[in-house]
Amino acid sequence: MSRSPRAYVAKIAARSCFIIQWRDPATGKLRTKATNIPKDGPARNRREAERLAGELTAQLLTGDPGTPSRLGWADFRERYEREVVPGLAPRTAEKISGVLDRLEEEVKPSRLWDVDEMRLSAFVTKLRAGDRKLAESTIRGHLAHIKSALGWAKRMKLIPQLPAFPQIRRARVSRGAKVMRGRPITAEEFERMLAETRKVVGVAEAGRWEFYLQGLWTSGLRLAESLELYWDRGEKLHPVFDGRYPMLRIPAALEKGHKDRLLPMAPEFAKLLASVPETDRTGPVFKLARIDGKSGRPSSDAVSKAVSKIGAKANVRVGETKTASAHDLRRAFGERWSAKLMPAQLMELMRHESIETTLTYYVGRNAERTAAALWESAGNADSCPSLRDPRTIDKLSLR
Repeated sequence: MSRSPRAYVAKIAARSCFIIQWRDPATGKLRTKATNIPKDGPARNRREAERLAGELTAQLLTGDPGTPSRLGWADFRERYEREVVPGLAPRTAEKISGVLDRLEEEVKPSRLWDVDEMRLSAFVTKLRAGDRKLAESTIRGHLAHIKSALGWAKRMKLIPQLPAFPQIRRARVSRGAKVMRGRPITAEEFERMLAETRKVVGVAEAGRWEFYLQGLWTSGLRLAESLELYWDRGEKLHPVFDGRYPMLRIPAALEKGHKDRLLPMAPEFAKLLASVPETDRTGPVFKLARIDGKSGRPSSDAVSKAVSKIGAKANVRVGETKTASAHDLRRAFGERWSAKLMPAQLMELMRHESIETTLTYYVGRNAERTAAALWESAGNADSCPSLRDPRTIDKLSLR
């Protein structure tokens, strides 16, 4: 059982005054503080030194900033990533690592205490500037991870209190006004991406990357999930073919909702998997190689950047300055199936935590498609009149 920190009075032969010593609760190292109280004086000198030691003990127990820990930032991060991060989902752990790397790059903290209000404000300013500027929602996510780490430090009495975090405000919009940061790409745009793949990854690896793009297009998997899809590892995301219909089993540790799930597999994805010879059905389903020529599998960040480069090469734009990404292939999958499934079924297929997400981003986008079906059924699909002029209503057939 760990002991509570306690300061005590000590006498060292080489010193003429009492000293106070204690174990730093963060580092475990022995620390010393001079008192300037002569050790060879009257008895009251010893009592005064004991009083100072008692005050210091109280400060240590409460984490008073009068006795700040000298815990270095690197030591804190090593401890946090050893004691806390392994219990989180792999994707979350990867995100935390990236956020802390960016924090170190931008503000260069040498001690845990260096991550204060001023440096956090400077960090946000740098995240908003330059070629690597981030969206406000992404900045908010970065601060949430840092706040969680510092909150743990406070509970461990490594810091007395949390610094004030910058407020990230966004314009308020109505619930029905939510929009995607990208958009579902069309089949024609997807074919363009396939055609340009070899120009980005090289001829030798083009086949594997084209197969991977087809997998994203037909499966609806998130990028991180796709890289954890294995043929023969039960603890990973894997296909299941022993039932009436092909399925995907997703362990809780890899699933965004943190639940074990058996997911229906889209027929076109099952057909894609069936095209792989049985002798090749070992290891990861998508055997991607790094496009920089180095050995090993590419990281999820590297895969994301490669797909975005393919989207840019194919000139598939999903926003004013944004080109198609891996998630836009997932969006396209959801868009296609939203025309064929009921909202609750689509929610299960897309693995949304809330039906509101499904209704807002997919089912709620179908007004244009429904209108097109109405006009087609009425035989007027090619000659839809403008209703801005009330007189055009007379041209419509209302039978």
